[in-house]
Amino acid sequence: MSSSDFRHIASRTEAGKAERLFRAAVSAFCSLTRPSRREIAQLEDLTLPLFDEVSVESRRYVAAALSECEYAPAALVRRLAEEPVETAAPLLTRSKALSDIDLIALIGRHGLPHARAIARRKELNATIAHLIRALEKPTLVKTRPPETVTKLAPAKPEPAPTTQDSRPDPGVAEENARRRLRSIMRPAGQGAAVNLFLGQPTYVKLRETALTGNAAFFQTALADALDIDFATARSVTERSGYAALLAALKALDLSEDRAFLIAVAVYPGEFPHPQAIRLFLDRYRLLHREAALDKVRAWKAETLSRAIRGNATETSTEHHASNSDEKAAGRKAS
Repeated sequence: MSSSDFRHIASRTEAGKAERLFRAAVSAFCSLTRPSRREIAQLEDLTLPLFDEVSVESRRYVAAALSECEYAPAALVRRLAEEPVETAAPLLTRSKALSDIDLIALIGRHGLPHARAIARRKELNATIAHLIRALEKPTLVKTRPPETVTKLAPAKPEPAPTTQDSRPDPGVAEENARRRLRSIMRPAGQGAAVNLFLGQPTYVKLRETALTGNAAFFQTALADALDIDFATARSVTERSGYAALLAALKALDLSEDRAFLIAVAVYPGEFPHPQAIRLFLDRYRLLHREAALDKVRAWKAETLSRAIRGNATETSTEHHASNSDEKAAGRKAS
């Protein structure tokens, strides 16, 4: 079918059923050796309004046809890729019209069925391949059996609190949790259970911990990367939006695709459609790194201030206890 045939189909607004027009237009388009931008736009203008009126069989037929088309219209391909995997599979597996960002967004919205089809693509981006492996096996952090851990490092009972209030100090509990998380990340020779992140670049640590789905692991890695305390790192990731995390990732000078992969792992609900992804990338691109570094400096100052306040409280407590002991000794001497 020639280019003029396709133009003729595209101009036949009086065509019969949507079903026939939908199939015929795509078939004619796929026969074009090198369609122009105008012809690509024509196909989208013709088929997208008909999309909800055609059957699943027609959508499946068009998806298969466009999967082999080198110049497939991106908007139509993305619309078809949102269909159940039985329809979208040819496009997920082969279509060049789907960018890496499109693929990540599809995995985020549709999960394993789409991810497994995407995994069959040739020359798949390594980051996306890793994300799919993480979805297949979500538990990335493996620990030794309990008895082995017990043999290697017998648990020591923690001393009981000396004050009348038996509730643990939240700051102490956070630091203990962080210490336990770090012990999992240490080399096995140091009495830990696993060695997943030793010697890895900052981005790899952040990516791996984000993909575990365990917020505390990621917060610990973020605290180490930015040199802030655990409480501050937790506040960065537990806010309602990703603005603070955006600044953290920019300060670490991560590329857009790496920053997005981490953000979508930590805030999956923030990216329900491609426009949300585009907004993230625009915000990340426009955020000046110096402004992000200023934000991180403020967090570090907060960390230092918290540490100073903690030391002052501890010194005051020790001083009060010492004075009490001296007074008690004085009363005994008298």
